[in-house]
Amino acid sequence: MANSALDTVTRFLTEALNQNWDAALPLMTDDCVYTNVPVGTVHGPQAARAMLEQFLKPTIENTFVVKNHAQSGELLFLERVDRHRVQTGWVELPINSVFRLQDDRLAELREYFDVMTIAKQWPVPLA
Repeated sequence: MANSALDTVTRFLTEALNQNWDAALPLMTDDCVYTNVPVGTVHGPQAARAMLEQFLKPTIENTFVVKNHAQSGELLFLERVDRHRVQTGWVELPINSVFRLQDDRLAELREYFDVMTIAKQWPVPLA
């Protein structure tokens, strides 16, 4: 691998949270699988974008802090806190995720979080 899995995932998260899809989507394989555990599973970069856009729509600014990570080859486990600025202020969401890379691109993304943590803070009902 030319880049570490953490470098690739960090680039993807930064671009996706900033909704810079022209930079984020090429970091995913054409047949990638994105699972947002409370919501569901989608296939392909455009479907992942559509799922993420629903969540990011009411945000003004987004960032994340990596707390811990573990890597074995092309598999990365990541503990992070996503921070979203919405009209009422900042919302924080702890997330554990698993990423599997293939040729320096994201082939599988699985994100685990407590939906009630975000629902209690979010300015609009989560669909």
